[in-house]
Amino acid sequence: MSFLRVVAAAMLGLGLSACGSADTATRNAPLDAPALRAAAVPLDVQEIRVTVPKSLKVSEANSYYPMGDIVWREDAPGDRHAQVKAIFETALARGIGEGVPGGIPVLLDVQVTRFHALSEKARYTIGGIHSIHFTATLRHPVTGAPYGPAKPIKASFKAYGGKAAIAAERQGITQKVRITDHLAKVIRTEL
Repeated sequence: MSFLRVVAAAMLGLGLSACGSADTATRNAPLDAPALRAAAVPLDVQEIRVTVPKSLKVSEANSYYPMGDIVWREDAPGDRHAQVKAIFETALARGIGEGVPGGIPVLLDVQVTRFHALSEKARYTIGGIHSIHFTATLRHPVTGAPYGPAKPIKASFKAYGGKAAIAAERQGITQKVRITDHLAKVIRTEL
């Protein structure tokens, strides 16, 4: 009789398993719909305005991590705010290139909020991060009205240190060269 009970239990189990849900083709489908992005609009950047507020504190301390908003050493001692502004103007002009004919005419308004390159002590020992932050606002070139809110942009990247920094300098790849190239790529991507 136990054989009949085993067969009956197996039949009951098979019968109940048929009531279970089967895997469907949607088992690997994402739960959320993909986010839609706005199409890129061609821009005709007619002017670039860079502001480096005098409220940004300059540090000339030769320490591993100088406390200041602006840390810059590769230019001769002088007005660090003006030197940072010149770097940004060169980089942004290179990154934007020629305007797009037929694109929306804009004025690019950039305000630097942090420009932290490496001090000599950090550059020739452990290296670090070029910590560069700014905001970008697209404005109507005639009225100056913004097309939207200011966009904060973090353009930080790894800096060379020690032997890598020395080798790069021998090839003419200074901090200024790397930062200018990097900022040009960042603005091209952002726009």
